Amino acid sequence: MLLNALIQIGLFTLIVTAISVPLGLYMARVFAGEPTFADPLLKPLERLIYSLAGVHPESEQTWVEYAIAMLLFSAVGMLVLYAMQRLQGWLPLNPQSLGAVAPDLAFNTAASFTTNTNWQAYAGETTMSYFTQMAGLAFHNFVSAAAGIAVAIAVIRGFARRGMKTIGNFWFDLVRATLWVLLPLSAILALVLIGQGVPQNFSPYTQVKTVEGAAQVIAQGPVASQEAIKELGTNGGGFFNANSAHPYENPTPLANLLEMIAILAIGAALTHTFGQMVGDRRQGWALYGAMVILFLAGAAITTWSEQRGNPMLAAAGASEQASAMQSGGNMEGKEVRFGIVDSALWDTITTDASCGAVNAMIDSFTPLGGMIPLLNIQIGEIIFGGVGSGLYGMLVMAVLAVFIAGLMVGRTPEYLGKKIEGREMKLAMLFILIFPTVILLPAAIALVTSAGLAGISNPGPHGFTQILYAYTEAAGNNGSAFGGLNANTSFYNVTLAAVMLCGRFLMKVPVLALAGSLAAKRTVPVSAGTFPTNGAVFVILLIGVILIVAALTFFPADALGPIVEHLAMVHGRLY
Repeated sequence: MLLNALIQIGLFTLIVTAISVPLGLYMARVFAGEPTFADPLLKPLERLIYSLAGVHPESEQTWVEYAIAMLLFSAVGMLVLYAMQRLQGWLPLNPQSLGAVAPDLAFNTAASFTTNTNWQAYAGETTMSYFTQMAGLAFHNFVSAAAGIAVAIAVIRGFARRGMKTIGNFWFDLVRATLWVLLPLSAILALVLIGQGVPQNFSPYTQVKTVEGAAQVIAQGPVASQEAIKELGTNGGGFFNANSAHPYENPTPLANLLEMIAILAIGAALTHTFGQMVGDRRQGWALYGAMVILFLAGAAITTWSEQRGNPMLAAAGASEQASAMQSGGNMEGKEVRFGIVDSALWDTITTDASCGAVNAMIDSFTPLGGMIPLLNIQIGEIIFGGVGSGLYGMLVMAVLAVFIAGLMVGRTPEYLGKKIEGREMKLAMLFILIFPTVILLPAAIALVTSAGLAGISNPGPHGFTQILYAYTEAAGNNGSAFGGLNANTSFYNVTLAAVMLCGRFLMKVPVLALAGSLAAKRTVPVSAGTFPTNGAVFVILLIGVILIVAALTFFPADALGPIVEHLAMVHGRLY
């Protein structure tokens, strides 16, 4: 079992690495406005969009103007999606005659898809019409992902430019991310998924009789197109309630592999986009190396824990060595077609990225197996991360790492020739502190109110983890559910929506301010005291800083949840 796991995880990592380099270099050309093979088809469409929208892409924006454009675009999109859900019963492509979505749920869903979280407190096949799924949710799957990529590109320009007040044009970056990156990749992946058996139709739901003679309704719909962008855009919102554990969303082992690759492809590639745009590809490889090491560590621990299983469920009469583990490993909550390794690998991938897609239920994982997805988000979802958000989150941690390194060698810290001074550190620390604040504060409120406690389905530390995970994934714009938490209540719909909005936009503004501050700086010459940021020492320092920051902010909370649950399980107590 161990060898099989190592082979699968190793091959997956090699495939992602091989894809990330050409895709990253392609995106560098796209956002630099350099010629690409797609220009003859897409440039006329790009010009048409600019003309209809009255946009002048050549007009550069300061970080303030860039942030305002991003916030206004997101606000309007959220209002439109909310209205679409409330008016769903009167809109077309609704063969099941589904009615209006409840106000609190519509608000939660609008916030969720606008922020690229795609948390779903509803069953898609019984709540959303085809029109809402396509024109509302799938639209936001594209533009929320494109907005994240746009901000990442703006931040890269902040590091790459010298003595400039502007960081690009939001509308140019948004359109380019959508047309040149997300649409072509989604079209290709959707066609492949259709070939694997994923539905793509507008048919009414199918009425059938089971072998036992019972009536069953089988949902249909435009699934493949939404499945493709939900993975590539690290959105994660499933067409069906079971998400990627549903055979219509994920029908074959090949579909399962392609969807896992799609989740990490753009986030991994952006590290190489960064290296190319700043003029030193080794810088991109350093960031990628840190991400891969953290990813492999998480995947190994999760897989080991799930293969080991629950010692209290050891097979009767097993040998002393085998009795320390559950016979066959922990298959509870796993999709039997894919087994433990692919289930553990998927849930590691989906929480390393800002993607809520799952092919197994995390609530059914062992305590340590469930802790790794939680920890992946608490780290900041910078291990590849969401499209765009992972890269700029990792760059903030890199700024913090070089600041610490500068203190260690007794000189002003520098990153890519830019001095990291007081303003940059204040913005970086604001970015870092917002994240735990918008998680721990509302989680604490939920734990001491009847409305919050009413949602949990397990007592003790497991129930605590259900609440902690919900607010963690909301702030991290992840969307994966720990499961077992009844979150479709007014309390959770409103509070989780607020956390999603804070986790997305309160963190984007300081990182754009950081980009503006860095773009205005001149470079300083490299000297003997300059700390190199493209080698193994920096990678180790960066990983250490990431883990220390996560431990200082979240270890006390995690100790009350999955850690104490694991220790209790070892001593014969289950929750």
